[in-house]
Amino acid sequence: MRQKIRIAGEDIHLMMTFQVFAAGLAGGLAARVIGVPLPMLLGSVVAVGALSVFGYRPGGQPPKVPVWLRMFFIPIIGLSIGSAITPDVLREARAWWPSLLALVLFIPIAHFMGYKVLRRVGRLSPVTAYYSAVPGGFIECIAMGEEAGANVPMLTALQFLRLILTVMLVPLAFTLLSGAAVGSAAGVEMAPPGGVLDAPEIFWQVVIGAIGFFAGRRLKFPAYMITGPILASGLAHLTGLLQAAPPRQLIDVTQLVIGVALGTRFVGMAVGTVVRAMGLATLNIALTMVLAIALGLLLHQVVGEQVEAVVLAFAPGGLAEMSLVALSLHVSALYVTAHHILRIMLAVTFAKMFAHLIVPRD
Repeated sequence: MRQKIRIAGEDIHLMMTFQVFAAGLAGGLAARVIGVPLPMLLGSVVAVGALSVFGYRPGGQPPKVPVWLRMFFIPIIGLSIGSAITPDVLREARAWWPSLLALVLFIPIAHFMGYKVLRRVGRLSPVTAYYSAVPGGFIECIAMGEEAGANVPMLTALQFLRLILTVMLVPLAFTLLSGAAVGSAAGVEMAPPGGVLDAPEIFWQVVIGAIGFFAGRRLKFPAYMITGPILASGLAHLTGLLQAAPPRQLIDVTQLVIGVALGTRFVGMAVGTVVRAMGLATLNIALTMVLAIALGLLLHQVVGEQVEAVVLAFAPGGLAEMSLVALSLHVSALYVTAHHILRIMLAVTFAKMFAHLIVPRD
C-alpha cells in the first residue's frame, strides 16, 4: 500500500514527491557546480523533465507537483519584486512608455513570424501553428487551440518549450556574450531594501502576500499569482508597512519548486514529439529573440534601462520565470514585469481578435 496524504483536494504520494524533489535538487546543485545561470530553476527543470519524458515513475506514480504548492511559492517572487518599488522607481517608470508602446507592434510581428515558421518548416496545420506561435498566455492558448481543433500534444509541447528554452537560453546567452558567469551563477544578489527580516516583518510579509494573491484573483489580474503580490508588496513598501525582502535562500527554494513543477509538465509526451517540438521551438525563439535584441539596442537609452532589461522585457518567456531571470541578472525586475504583464494581455487579445484571418472556420 502506497503512502499518501491528501491536501487541498489533491493526493500527495510521499515517495514520488520525495524522489522528484530529490532529483530536482540534485539537478540544481549540479547546475550550480558547473556555473549554469539560475541553477536551482534550470537544473531542476532538466533533471525532472528528463525523468518525465523517459517514463520514470517514482513510487509507481508519474512525477507530479501539487498545483497549490506552486501557487504557494510564486507569490514570493512577487513580494521580492515589489520590495524594489520606491518613489524613485515610480518616477523612472514614466520613461517606459516607448517600449510599452513597442509591444503593440512586437506581439503581432513575432506571432506572424512564428506562424510562418511552424507552417513551412514544421508543416503543422494552420490551427496548431497559429496557437503554438502566440508569444504569451500559455494556458489560454492551449485552451483556445484545443477548442479550435489543434493538435493538443504538439501545441502543449511548443508552448511549454517556448517558456523553458527562453528561461534556459537567455541567461546562457548573456554568459557567453560577457565571457563570464552572470547573475546567480556569478554570485550576484539583489540588494535588499535595507530592513530587518524579524518576526513582525515576516508576519506582515505573509499577510501582504496573501492579500495580493486573493485580491489579484478576485480582480482577475493577468498572472494574478505574481502580479497581485507585486502590487501589494509595492504599496506596503511605499507606505512603510514593509521594510525588507524575502531572503535569498527562500528565492532558491522557490526556483526549485517552480523548476520541478515545470519539469513534470513533460509527463506523457513521446520522445519524438519533444525532439521535433524542440527544434521548431528553438527556431521560433531565435527569430523572436532577434527582434527582442534589436529593440533592446534601439530602446535602452530611450527608456533609461540596461540593454539586458529591455531584451528580457521582450523575451517570450513566462512572467514568473523572466522575473526570476531579471532578479538574477540584477536588472530592473519591475521594468521587466510591467512589460510581461502587457505582453500576456496583448498576446491573448490579439490571438482572439485575428484568429478568423488565419484559422479556417467550419
